[in-house]
Amino acid sequence: MRAGILCMADELYIGALDQGTTGTRFMAFNRQGVPVARAYREHRQIYPQAGWVEHDPEEIWRNTLAVISDALSQAGLRPSQIAAIGVTNQRETSVVWDAVTGKPFHNAIVWQDRRTAARCAELQESGWAERIRPKTGLPCDPYFSATKLEWLLQNVPGLRAGAETGKAIFGTVDTWLIWKLTGAHVTDASNASRTMLFNLHTLDWDEELLNLFSIPRAMLPAVRSSAETYGSFELGRACRKPSRHEVPVAGDLGDQQAALFGQAGFGLGDTKNTYGTGSFLLRNTGTTPVASRHGMLTTVAYRLPGAPVCYALEGSVFITGAAIQWLRDGLGVIRSAPETEALAVAVPDTGGVYFVPAFAGLGAPYWNPYARGTIVGLTRGTALAHLVRATLEAIAYHTRDVLEAMNADVHSAFSEPAASREATGPSGVVSAAAPEGSALKVDGGAARNGFLCQFQSDVLGVPVVRPTTEETTALGAAYVAGLAVGYWKDLDEIRRLWKADRVFQPQMTSERRDQLYAGWQNAVRCALSWASRPDQGRRA
Repeated sequence: MRAGILCMADELYIGALDQGTTGTRFMAFNRQGVPVARAYREHRQIYPQAGWVEHDPEEIWRNTLAVISDALSQAGLRPSQIAAIGVTNQRETSVVWDAVTGKPFHNAIVWQDRRTAARCAELQESGWAERIRPKTGLPCDPYFSATKLEWLLQNVPGLRAGAETGKAIFGTVDTWLIWKLTGAHVTDASNASRTMLFNLHTLDWDEELLNLFSIPRAMLPAVRSSAETYGSFELGRACRKPSRHEVPVAGDLGDQQAALFGQAGFGLGDTKNTYGTGSFLLRNTGTTPVASRHGMLTTVAYRLPGAPVCYALEGSVFITGAAIQWLRDGLGVIRSAPETEALAVAVPDTGGVYFVPAFAGLGAPYWNPYARGTIVGLTRGTALAHLVRATLEAIAYHTRDVLEAMNADVHSAFSEPAASREATGPSGVVSAAAPEGSALKVDGGAARNGFLCQFQSDVLGVPVVRPTTEETTALGAAYVAGLAVGYWKDLDEIRRLWKADRVFQPQMTSERRDQLYAGWQNAVRCALSWASRPDQGRRA
């Protein structure tokens, strides 16, 4: 059935360009926030050497034009029916290009790339990490853009000279695509806050950090709000039709911030968890940038015109859906991810088995690169169903780890009575001041697994809420663009559009919950102990 059958001949829609780590998607949404058109194309993953990951910016741009054309064509939409386009993107991935010719100087260096790990270690040893974090809300890590751009300036011939004059310009992928679409060299505050160059308090590029990394300010984009018109794009160029319809490009959010926005996470304390290859849990902290002492990141959630910046705490789990992929591709014990739900419910519990999928170390709140994947509690009676169930349970346990750490941060930040009075947001989801009694909104591919959602509710002791619209990242980009052009009136209108597909209520006793979680913590200690025995890890 074609998506186009949902479309009225003269109705207007909002487009969303969702550029991710593995591919590019274009979707169009109607006034109810329902998708009516979509198309997707993957791009190459380039690995020049171990630990290095790159993308071809030109390939991403070609795919962008292709998915816009494919989506509109398949849905039977005309370019004139798109009222605006919002952009969301893989964060931290860094691109440099010629401002005159538009030609990239180098492949994009992807957020996963670890080539600057030694530089980050050097900065940590010299005490810079303690100065970077209060300004940016981020640890000193190759994950972020600053050391990637520094590396490019040091290693790409001619780039330094061009950067000094503004001929060579920089951006994360949102900036690259908006520049290609409109000619405007801009980003929004949510993406800027992921570069390790942006000061969360001044809301500008930080001069001290620019000097530290020897980055000329002339090559950086202007930081704009998340919902305004940056320029326009002649949509007929993508559709190869004789149309001169200029569409405003009017929204910009990093992908995880866009998912929070798409989940209508506008209230103080609203929290969402996206289960993808890894998991990203964000909590709205309102106009307060909460400094984390427990392994969280402080980031900009969004910035709307004429309103204060909204901040968030973020916890990143490296391996969630990737553990399911390992069962399928590494062990070959399942054929597809949906099989895991039936296998998990085929046994009453894991039989005492715990699986800590620390394939690339452990992320938040542990941040230990030496931890390794660990399976404990095996007996002669252990079967495939026990291992599969333990894999799904691990996702829920690690989410609790992140929420426990996040709760500790927000309780100290929102301990004043005035903050407590403001903590109940209009949606009533996970109060920043008293998060224990509230709900967790979930999205992403693994959220389709009913067993995972139910166990997540059980292990947290709070409701877990799955929305009707799965593509919350694209929807968030559409919402900010729609707000910018008046397609949607305000946040209250968008909040009313959010609908739950299913609410999973906790069914486990508190005693059982604590018992199971204590077992998980013991298993994590086993995975972390590998850090103190690196020689044994290498022999293995």
